[in-house]
Amino acid sequence: MITRALLVLPLLAGSLLAMPVRLAPLAQGAQAERPLPDHDMFAKATRDNLMRSQRAQFNYAYKERRTEFHVNPFGRVGTGGVEGFEVTPIEKGTVILRRLIERDGKPVVDGEVDRIKVKEEQRREGRRTSMDDVVAMLTFTTNRREKLHGRDAIVVKFTPKPEASPETREGRIAKAFSGSAWVDEAAREVIRVEATAVDSISFGFGLIARLNKGTTVTLTREQIDGSIWLPTSIRFAGEGRALVFRRMNVDQRIEWSNYKKVLNSIP
Repeated sequence: MITRALLVLPLLAGSLLAMPVRLAPLAQGAQAERPLPDHDMFAKATRDNLMRSQRAQFNYAYKERRTEFHVNPFGRVGTGGVEGFEVTPIEKGTVILRRLIERDGKPVVDGEVDRIKVKEEQRREGRRTSMDDVVAMLTFTTNRREKLHGRDAIVVKFTPKPEASPETREGRIAKAFSGSAWVDEAAREVIRVEATAVDSISFGFGLIARLNKGTTVTLTREQIDGSIWLPTSIRFAGEGRALVFRRMNVDQRIEWSNYKKVLNSIP
């Protein structure tokens, strides 16, 4: 259930420039002499690039490395063993195979294979899609320009709208977060998202898990193949309760690497 919160960050990255935003006042000095790029053109190019990369991701095989959680007899959830997976798209990218290949640094022979169907979201009549719902929950501000990895990046800040009413699970989670996204100015690509929960997040009406205010999520993306940029890591850290009474401390990192294009289809 907690993994659902992790999945909102890539969706949020895809939503950051989906709507007009207000510009923050420019700082004095060099920043004032060099205005931020035109928002409409910058937003369109960034969103087009991001959506193209998200679709292309279904053509790539890759390695996934993650830390699993274990509950001890005292109810504390801590970091467990590190597991590695090999993920391969098949059937024109509509299905992915996720095979366990490593546990705690040691190879796993004949590891379990999960077959996961890639489903396109179906819009319900009169209701927003997940991406539209995430956008509707947040206010965006083009904030500043700064250097990241030696390159100019435009920083877009986001905060929840207090009176907004979410229609999807993703919108509900997004409304609990505020933070910033860094967009490579030349490439028009989202390269980093940092978010902090400004409210608690409940799963299963709080009976399964509840994450406290202050929970943080960080997503990074990198150039993988030509003009394609894909996620390379996400980190999730926070405290809360599991099964109502058990205290929960979470610090999980998932990394994606060794991307290799194996298909030329889009689901």
